[in-house]
Amino acid sequence: MTRDLSLGVDVGGTNTDAVVIDGAGTVLAHTKQATTDDVTGGIRAAIAAVLAALGDDRSRVSRVMLGTTHATNAIVARRQLDRVAAIRLGAPAATEYPPLLGWPSDLAGLVLAGSAMVGGGHMVDGTPIAPLDRDGILRFLDGTQFDAVAVSGIFSPSTPDQELEVAELIRAHLGPDARVFLSHDIGPTGLLERENATVLNAALYSVARAVTEALVTVVAEEGLDAVTFFAQNDGTLMSLDYAAQYPVLTIGSGPANSIRGAAYLSGAADAIVIDVGGTTSDLGVVVNGFPRESTLPREIGGVRTNFRMPDVVSLGVGGGTVVDVATGAVGPGSVGYRIASEALLFGGSTPTLTDAAALAGAAIAGRSLPAQPSAVRSALRAALETAQTRLADAVERLSLGRADLPLVVVGGGGFLVPDDLPGAGAIVRTSHGDVANAVGAAISLAGGRADRISPLESRETAIAGASEAAIAKAIQAGADPLQVAVVDILEVPVTYTDRPTVKVSVKAAGPLARLGERAGARSS
Repeated sequence: MTRDLSLGVDVGGTNTDAVVIDGAGTVLAHTKQATTDDVTGGIRAAIAAVLAALGDDRSRVSRVMLGTTHATNAIVARRQLDRVAAIRLGAPAATEYPPLLGWPSDLAGLVLAGSAMVGGGHMVDGTPIAPLDRDGILRFLDGTQFDAVAVSGIFSPSTPDQELEVAELIRAHLGPDARVFLSHDIGPTGLLERENATVLNAALYSVARAVTEALVTVVAEEGLDAVTFFAQNDGTLMSLDYAAQYPVLTIGSGPANSIRGAAYLSGAADAIVIDVGGTTSDLGVVVNGFPRESTLPREIGGVRTNFRMPDVVSLGVGGGTVVDVATGAVGPGSVGYRIASEALLFGGSTPTLTDAAALAGAAIAGRSLPAQPSAVRSALRAALETAQTRLADAVERLSLGRADLPLVVVGGGGFLVPDDLPGAGAIVRTSHGDVANAVGAAISLAGGRADRISPLESRETAIAGASEAAIAKAIQAGADPLQVAVVDILEVPVTYTDRPTVKVSVKAAGPLARLGERAGARSS
């Protein structure tokens, strides 16, 4: 019997979804379970449900993939974050704006253990700005109490030498287990945003470690002999060790999973995807089967960052969105996972968009909306029209003028999207679309990326170097070394340089390696 089954799990604000897919891509089992306050309980329930549906075939599950909101929730809720010592390499050129500039004061006070701006950094062409101030770094560390260290150097994505030297220095001084996070591993050029992302990543280490241990515990409880992976926010996967080192890359993995899953289920390589959940609607674009990435800095919990994120528009429109009968307001509040007890359709007393869709004739859970006063019916009709207008505006914004792109509708609240949404192309609804996010986790490849900045005449060398680095990162994330390949190369001119210069960004991806192959790759 072949062990070819993949189990994908995705944690949302309302539901935790799970699916099991075989080697041919057929969905064998799926479930939606309520997301619990501790999140782990919902994961445990979802995994148990699909394994029960498999019966004796549960022994064929060899891989478990998880997309989670733990990192995002920790930042937004300001909880379980580590204290970080921030070191910037760039003095005297980059001292006017201190680290964590523009952060919300409560988050900065919680995370920042101290900061130092020391000599170092590079120009865009790799010329050192100043010698690395090794003594200054050691004095700072000896005078600061911290859990982790975040190191950010000017133009380190293209010239990482100094960051790597600092990491060696810190581990030699504090011990090999010192938690050191380097900005060139996290984001592209753009010092302040990359530094922000690196500090957030360092602060999330304990959260990520707790989640990875929880997943391993649940898998062990179920008696599965399976390799575990986490979903990244570019639609690929990473190993648990990689996720613990780069937890910030899980932020946005839910929408990325939905986009990948929708593309897979619909067969559309290029499309707009809308995932309507209980709390929000997330809209994104799939290009050649992968999420289109945002080219703009993104805010996470009030912090401006520039690490890769899918180009997603999130709206407060979901099945659990509350409708205020008195004012006509639609959201932003939601009953979330309590919809089955609080919505009118289920005998509750809170009008929601699910009730509005039921009033309009949508078949939901085999139920009909109980009789309501005329004021409630009028408010629900107006609310549904408002919600659909918001969705149409978001589709138009993402389409960039292309009216021929199909709109793939997934998610448990897909009934909110009409079949004739203005501005959208053909509306596509797929089987198992209500668990597309978990499907996306289950079918994902392992991936990695790297950036280089180079004179235009040396662009081929830059592409080769970035390709080699991206492939190495994909293998580190869990890809089969024999099947990983470059899937995307982006070249962007660099302005304000004394000669023509280009920034090269390379993405590599490949199918997951078998357990024995991954062990062999690590030992080589």
